[in-house]
Order: sequence, then C-alpha cells, then structure tokens
Amino acid sequence: MRILFIGDVIGRAGRKAVMNTLPELIERYRFEFVVVNGENSAGGFGITEAIHNDFCDAGADVVTLGNHSFDQREALVFITRTPNLIRPINYPTGTPGAGAGLFETRSGKRVLVINVLGRLFMQPLDDPFAAVEKAVSDCPLGDVADAIIVDMHAEATSEKQGIAHFLDGRVSLVVGTHTHVPTADHQILAGGTAYQTDAGMTGDFDSVIGMDKEEPVNRFLTALPRSRFEPAMGEATLCGLAVELDKRGLAAQVAPIRIGGRLSQSLPDWD
Repeated sequence: MRILFIGDVIGRAGRKAVMNTLPELIERYRFEFVVVNGENSAGGFGITEAIHNDFCDAGADVVTLGNHSFDQREALVFITRTPNLIRPINYPTGTPGAGAGLFETRSGKRVLVINVLGRLFMQPLDDPFAAVEKAVSDCPLGDVADAIIVDMHAEATSEKQGIAHFLDGRVSLVVGTHTHVPTADHQILAGGTAYQTDAGMTGDFDSVIGMDKEEPVNRFLTALPRSRFEPAMGEATLCGLAVELDKRGLAAQVAPIRIGGRLSQSLPDWD
C-alpha cells in the first residue's frame, strides 16, 4: 500500500497547490491513502468546512490539524459531524472532535490516523506519549489496522524523534508538522517505521514560514505589531512524504515530495 502525507497547507497559495497537484500525484503513484495537514489553510490560521471539502474533493482521505485547530470558530461545530477531520488527541477532555480515527481505503484496508501535539515550547497539554500509546494499543498494527499514521505536530525536533522511536515497529509512519520547513532526515527506523522530522509546508517559501515577509521582519526588528500576519501569495511548493508499506504495514520505501515554487524539486523514483 502506498500512502501520501502532505505538510501544513498555508493559505490560498497552499490550497491552490493541493488542488492543482494532488489528483495527478494520486494517479501517477497509485496512492491508496492521503492525509493532508490543513490547520493553516484558512488565511494561515485554522480551517473552514469549505476548505476541508475542497481537500477531500482533490483526493484527501483525512485532514489533520494542530495548535490552530479552532482558530476559525466554525470548526468547533463542523468537526463534530466530520469524522475525517482529526484534531490533536491530547486536547483536554470535552474538546470537540476526535484525535484519532480508523478509515477504510479504496481497496478495503484499514488505516488508523492519529494527530498529536507536542508539549515542548508549546501550550502544555496532556502527555502525547501516553495519548498515542493508548490509541495504538486499542487499534494495533497487523490486528485491527493495516496501517497507522501519526502526525506529530510539535516545535521540538527532539520530541518528534522521541515519539518516533517510542512507536518504532508499531506504526507505519511518524511525520512531523508545525515548523513548516522540510527536513532532510526521511528514513526508515530500525523497527520499520517511516519517519521525517518535518514534512514541510505547502505554501510560498518566499516568506517567513508561509507568511508575507514584511510583518514578521518588522516584529523581529521592533518587537511591535504594525499589521496582522498574512499568508504569502506567491507560487507554493507542495511538500510531503510518500511511503510504500509492506504486508506487515511497515515501511518498505520512503521518499520526500516537493513540487512547484522555489525549493528544489523531489519526487519518488518509483514505478
């Protein structure tokens, strides 16, 4: 089974890249399951129901979120009726929506998707290690699930690496999101789990992590806000990670994806 994960979609430029590129990617590489992180897709902050539906129309099976999950207040409502929109699993009890879900692929295989927030240098929430442990134990790979994907939305590279090694051999993929810059450490860990510290953003890289450069630079220089942050509007680079799984649901191949925009281009060298 081949799965595709697409990193943080930033604003209109990122959405355009997904809509224009994802259908062709699915057809070319025969991806059976696609996850898109959409927590920055609505003007850089949160997601709307219309945007979620656009991602699904383009081929996404699941949309994950992060620390901006509910920046658009409508998400508090529509997430409750949208099972394939996943917010972090370690949000407090009573938070709308679910932090994990079991989904069926086009061929009838079962994929568990977990979204979790790190705690280092971020809002302190429940223990991410305990939260993912319970989810994986309740739906083990090779028993209930044919594949398990973990979107680790975190600031610290150490915390992302730690949770990947903690889950190695028990999940198909641990991929980091949130920092918006693609890392060069895509690999298969010793136990067979695919890993990348950050998939990178799907947005305009002539920016400060997806935002128009002027205001972030102003705030670094003056420590004073002059205007609100706005997503950069140039051509986006779609960033993601492609993984091919073996019959056990562990990684056989892993490859970064970068299409369009300013970054060097990268596609899987797969048949």
